[in-house]
Parts: sequence; structure tokens; C-alpha cells
Amino acid sequence: MRTIRRFFLLAALLGLIVLLLGIFRNDAHLWQPASVVLAVGAAIGIGAVGPLKNYQYTAWIIAAVVAGMVYPAAFLKWGDFDLRNKWLILVVVQLVMFGMGIQMGIRDFTGLASTGKGVVIGLLCHFSIMPLMGLLLTRVFHFETEIAAGIILIGSCSSGLASNVMVYIARANLVLSVAVTAMATLIAPFMTPLLMKLLAGTLIEIKFINMMMEIIKIVIVPIGAALIHDYLKNASPSGQKKMNLIAAGCIIWLTALPFGLWKSMEGVLPEQAMASAEILSFFAGAVLTGMIYHWCAIKFDKLDAAMPYISMFGIVYFTTVTTAAGRDNLMQVGFLLFLASVIHNGAGYFFGYLLSRLFGLDKKSSRTVAFEVGLQNGGMASGLAGSMGKLGTVGLAAAVFSPWMNISGSILANYWRKKAIKEEKEELNQTSHE
Repeated sequence: MRTIRRFFLLAALLGLIVLLLGIFRNDAHLWQPASVVLAVGAAIGIGAVGPLKNYQYTAWIIAAVVAGMVYPAAFLKWGDFDLRNKWLILVVVQLVMFGMGIQMGIRDFTGLASTGKGVVIGLLCHFSIMPLMGLLLTRVFHFETEIAAGIILIGSCSSGLASNVMVYIARANLVLSVAVTAMATLIAPFMTPLLMKLLAGTLIEIKFINMMMEIIKIVIVPIGAALIHDYLKNASPSGQKKMNLIAAGCIIWLTALPFGLWKSMEGVLPEQAMASAEILSFFAGAVLTGMIYHWCAIKFDKLDAAMPYISMFGIVYFTTVTTAAGRDNLMQVGFLLFLASVIHNGAGYFFGYLLSRLFGLDKKSSRTVAFEVGLQNGGMASGLAGSMGKLGTVGLAAAVFSPWMNISGSILANYWRKKAIKEEKEELNQTSHE
């Protein structure tokens, strides 16, 4: 594998040479394919370079952006099929969230009892600093309305599971990180639409209930399916029987829908009740998906380990499509949007840490809150933009912010890791002297 990665590093180097030659000669036939070869070759080959292998995921995101910018038409339609189809985007984002949910467990919610103060501080900071900073940046840079709404949207989303990885690397408070992520995910269906209504309601039309339902579909349903798999790992025989009965009910419900049940309900139930019935159907599908996946995981013991890579593929997919759809906008405001992402992300780290210390949290917990505040769920933002049919405008912020969040998070995590190791050594020395 290392030999293959070195081969791609060589390909990336050749791509760089051809890219520079193409730019010098102003020959698009040279520099366009060379830029993609450079980006993809680097994304694969970077794994052979020890200090850089932790940035491989970020390199793939950058490759997706490059491909979408250079060949936008290739990632918008395949024949008559629209790659921006909102149902396809929904399924891909659900797959991403399911893959992330596999890394969670029901036990993660048990940390609330021991980290209650930290969770409250983390949630308050997350759902205040980031949306308000997003609003401030839209006023400073005067972005077009839908792009501005996208900045507020990503600031209003819950924290992503990437924060848990960064906290682990930084040797901070992992129990607190998982608890904050879990709770932020659970309250996102209410908080995100509320913040968007308050802060972005004058920019684009925000339908509170519709957005709430979309977040439940995008985030809660797939993570619920993953938690069912986690539950079944240690379920008692009676617990398994109960799940089988629930699954049977779900099969009956889903089977009856296309055979007249849905039409019958449409004739007698109001619109909001039908929306609830739709969500119920998604949860029924989640139950069956969780159980089928659990059965597959028993048969194929490496399936759980493969899911993060499947999630990564999904993120690369909608990053590429979003970039291709918004290429013209990115050509105009790309640099300003990147600058906004750096400021937005940095403000999350700075104020998350500062306020946590002011509220009395220790250094490790404050570093944890900094990551929980600074790192947003880009997949959720992209999914919501896709559901609105505004992937190329509202979804642009997520496409630009996500790569930078991974880069900055990795840098900060490694910096704090060194500080944590030094602090642990000092504590040991003090204890030994006493």
C-alpha cells in the first residue's frame, strides 16, 4: 500500500509540473487535468508521509473542490440524471450521518450526569457564538443574500463528530465532548430552525416546521438507526424479541403505505399530521435499517470499521456537487468566503475556550468546549441546502468552511496535545515531590 501511495505522490509531482507549465502557457488543456491529477494524487499519496497522513481526509475534500471547480459540468448531470437531486442528496447525507452514528453509542449519553455543567456551557456557547458570528460576518462582507444565509446556517448547525476526534487527539475531556455532541444533535431540530428564523429570516424564506422535519430526516433518523445497531450488540433475548416485534410493525406500516394507506390519510388528515406520518415512516425505515445493518455487521466483522470511509465518500460527493453547482459564485466571492470561514472558525475556538474558563471549567474541559463550538456539522448544512434546492448558494459556505475546519482542528489538536503532555508531566513531578 505504501508503494502505491508513493506512486501517487510521484503522479502529484508530475501534475504540479504540468500545472505550472499550463499556467505559464495559458493552456487550459494542460493545467485543468493537471490540477485534478495533482489534487487526487496528493490525496492518495499523502498517506505515505508520516507527519501529513492525518490530513488525508482534508486532502480529499480539497480534491473534491478542485474537481468541482475545474470540471463543473461533469458533476451536475450524468445524462438526464441530476446529481443535485434533493432526494439523492438526502440519501447521501443520511448515509454520512449513519456512518458517523456508528462511532456513537447509547453509553455516550450516560456522560451527562458527570459533565452536566460542561454540557450546558458547551451548548450555550455553541448555539450563541457561532450563529451570531455568522450574522456579523454577513454584515461585514455584504455577501449575496442566499450565500449569507448559508453562513448563518452552518453557524446554527450542531457540532460535528469531527470534534470528538480532535478532542481525543488533544487529550482533552472526551466524555464531555461526546455528551455535548450528542445533546447538540438532539436539540438541533429545534434550535437550528429557530436561529435561522431569527437571524436569516429576512434573507431567505424559512419554514420552521419544514426545516425541523428535514433535520430530523437528515440527522436524527440515521443516527437513530446506528443506535439501534449499538443496542442490539448487547441486547438481552427479551430485548431482541421486542425489537423483532417493532420491526414487524414497521414492515406492516411501510408495506401498507403504497397500497392505499398514504392516500387514505391524505384525504382525512391535515398537512402537519401528514408531515408527522412522513417522519414516522422515516423512523420505521431507520428501525429496519439498523436491524439489517446489525445482521450484516455480524456476518462481516469489518463493516463497522469501513463505515467512516463510506461517510468520507459521501462527504466528498456532496462537496464536489456543491462546488460544481456554485462555481460561478465561488469565482466571485471564494476568497472572501474562505476568509469568513477562518474568522468564524477561529472565533469559535477563542470564545469557546475563553468563556469556558470564565465559567470555571478546567483547561481540558475548556479545550473540549472550544472544539465543540468551533467545529460545525457541514453535512447537516449541505443536506438542508439541498432540501431547499439551493445547493449552489446556501450550500456554498458548508463546502468552503468544512475543509478549513478540518485543517485548523487538526493543527489546534496537535498543539494542545503537546501542551497536555507537558502539563501531565509537570503534575507528576509535583506529586512526586510532595
